[in-house]
Amino acid sequence: MPEAARPRPSVLYRWTVLIFISLAMGGNYYIYDSINPLERIFIDRLGFSATQFGWLNASYSVAAVATLLIGGIVIDRIGTKKALTVFALLCFLGAILTAFKGQPVTMIAGRTVLGLGAESMIVAVTTALAKWFKGKELSFAFGINLTIARLASVAADNSPTWANRVFYPQGPGGAPSWQGPLLLAVGAGALSVVMALTYWALEVRAESRYELGKAGESDKLDFKQMFRFNTSYWYVVILCFTFYSAIFPFRTFAIDFLTNKILAGLGGVSASEVARVSALGAAGSLNSLLPFSAMIATPLFGLLVDRVGKRALFMMLGSVLLMPVYLMLAYLPFNRIVVVHLWHYGTWSVPVAGLVATSMMGISFSLIPAVMWPSVAYIVEQSRLGTAYALMTLIQQIGFFIMNLLIGKANDYSAAGLQNVGGYALGMWIFSVLGFVGLTFSILLRVRETGPHRHGLETITTVSAAT
Repeated sequence: MPEAARPRPSVLYRWTVLIFISLAMGGNYYIYDSINPLERIFIDRLGFSATQFGWLNASYSVAAVATLLIGGIVIDRIGTKKALTVFALLCFLGAILTAFKGQPVTMIAGRTVLGLGAESMIVAVTTALAKWFKGKELSFAFGINLTIARLASVAADNSPTWANRVFYPQGPGGAPSWQGPLLLAVGAGALSVVMALTYWALEVRAESRYELGKAGESDKLDFKQMFRFNTSYWYVVILCFTFYSAIFPFRTFAIDFLTNKILAGLGGVSASEVARVSALGAAGSLNSLLPFSAMIATPLFGLLVDRVGKRALFMMLGSVLLMPVYLMLAYLPFNRIVVVHLWHYGTWSVPVAGLVATSMMGISFSLIPAVMWPSVAYIVEQSRLGTAYALMTLIQQIGFFIMNLLIGKANDYSAAGLQNVGGYALGMWIFSVLGFVGLTFSILLRVRETGPHRHGLETITTVSAAT
């Protein structure tokens, strides 16, 4: 069909594409978060230290930094459909390596391969979406894509509940399996490859029948422009570093910490195996509140901020919410219990203090990203946005690398575990310091954006932009 006569793909076709590439990205998210419930199993069954467990995600971040330097170039060279499939295959290979042999070196290598594929895959999905959706549709499509991907994170955190037989193949009184849960991640990787190949077929078919938009430009790091950004941008970058370094490395170690904190109130080392299984499920549910709340609340906060402005103020509020959370978790007793009904996952008894603290963290995790990432577009000129976002993401991954290792070493140093739940306090203090630094720079950003060097973060709204 002549190109000029080609119609745009139908709404049904475009939303079908969205579902397939979102499921592909969801497989990526599941693999990354699949190790969250496994720290204590790795320590007890495989002889891991907390530092070695931290290396599983630290190695991912090292690979992700390399990805940020070359991933966008690869996508531009081979196209989104091929790139998406290649990166999905890397994620699949990483999951297989991680599950293949219960040795730190092999598993760390698997997570490194995952890092090479996963971050590039996210860039490829983002680039592909711009081919299929325009204007207001694009923002909504991004929201749906992220919602599906975060559902996979929720599923991974709650896997000790819905995949209980995989974790405990011999029943609650038997030894837990380290490999079974990782094989679920291999299955998620296989699904991701199938979805990527399906997207490839859909795009090839569409190219001969429809007019497709240009793929969005992937963010690339321009070293010449790295140090030419204004002060407000660097305040946002430091907030990004401290905020995400306090969230994602916490999630790496959170389920082990929360499980042992819950068990400490149920008899400690003398707690029954049934209690241990129940505590692991409850801890996974608490940890999953972060992606679950972000899945729902982030778009709503984004709409609110677009209407009222006050972006630096909202970042301050999010930092205030986050700062006390870790010390609440470390020092508040978990003896008051509330029963929570978790849909088809079942009913769990969770500590009130843990529920309040993780809920506060979930609100912060929803609010700050909803404001922070769009704010860069107000601070940095359009021609340099790719470099600005790539640099932010690179520094974010450096933070993940440092904090995953630091918290692991802190837990080893303090001999944190069920016999010494107080040993987790050192890591919680480190996270709290990050929260304080983040609050400091959010205040500095607020001061600058209400002064003579402002960029409109506090004043630009959808109403003011339309007039």
